[in-house]
Amino acid sequence: MICGITKISLDIYTKPEYFYSGFFIMKNIDYIIVGDGYAGLFFAHQLIKNNKSFAIYSEGRKSASQVSAGIINPVVLKKFTTFWKAQEQIDFLKDTLNEIESYSGKNYLISSPIHRIFHDENEQNLWLKKSVNEELSGFLDQKFDHLEVVKNDFKTGKVNQSARLEVSGFFMGLFDFLEKKELLIKEKFDYSKLNPSTGSYKDIQFKNIIFCEGMGVKENPFFSDIAVVPNKGHHIKVKLSEEIPQDVTIKKKHFLFPTDNGLHFYGGTYDREQLHHHIDESAVTQLVNGLSEIYPYDFEVKEVNFGFRPTVKDRRPIIGRHESFKNLYVFNGLGARGILNGCYFSRSLYQFIEENIPLHEEVSLDRFK
Repeated sequence: MICGITKISLDIYTKPEYFYSGFFIMKNIDYIIVGDGYAGLFFAHQLIKNNKSFAIYSEGRKSASQVSAGIINPVVLKKFTTFWKAQEQIDFLKDTLNEIESYSGKNYLISSPIHRIFHDENEQNLWLKKSVNEELSGFLDQKFDHLEVVKNDFKTGKVNQSARLEVSGFFMGLFDFLEKKELLIKEKFDYSKLNPSTGSYKDIQFKNIIFCEGMGVKENPFFSDIAVVPNKGHHIKVKLSEEIPQDVTIKKKHFLFPTDNGLHFYGGTYDREQLHHHIDESAVTQLVNGLSEIYPYDFEVKEVNFGFRPTVKDRRPIIGRHESFKNLYVFNGLGARGILNGCYFSRSLYQFIEENIPLHEEVSLDRFK
């Protein structure tokens, strides 16, 4: 037992099943996953946990998930509100990361609570007022703190149960595990080779296929019309001249925290207009100015990254089955809460497919019909 979670058996993956079809030997598996972001990897975990055979297709490019901040946050920090099923999602994520540790050898959860810098006394008072609300009392700490080095004249409020995921370690660790088990296929998925009527793709016979492609879904002929909108986010990695507290994640306009290579992450921006596939200098300027507001010392920008979050107008994921092909599914629209949404709703999708448990109306693809 690890943290109360039973170790997961991996025996099924050492003996792939084959059968003859004409002149070809075809691999027979339960699932194909297309996409290697949070949606794809957390759904893969559900399959590992339930001893299902699968293959996951990865183009080898860094997805929006892989350049994300990895923030795990149950509070909307502009208005000091929470969101649907926040506590359930936090609890489920912790259990899931414990389960992943049983085969990856590491727990990727970083205990680094968010400290929100207050703009003024009005924000302090609003925080305290909302901290007694039943749905927020477990998240908004009533004791204010003053941090060294950064500007926080009105102190900071700590978000209890907030944390970070070690993003690079999470993806490297799971990719390494999947590759060793020969479950990771490093190539672009070719839709022209998919025959959903026979449940076949190239030399693979499958029961179900899950498309977890983020904004790549717009190239998918089966789900290209789902209501996801790209939201471009930039972040910078900087070298600070004066060290800040290492055990917290600082937030005012954006998030600031240390990375594992001596640099600090600062970001990210939100942009639905400038959607070209290169760095937007105005976004970099926005980040540099935002960091300068809270960090009064010299710093040097060492790296700039960006990605396209798949967002939905009602801020809920899009999960469901194709209208005509009942073995095709989509898992998308995770938005800025990719870790929590990807983890929690991977189970919902698995139970929908395997146990015929209906999806929540709030996340079902059918809500757009």
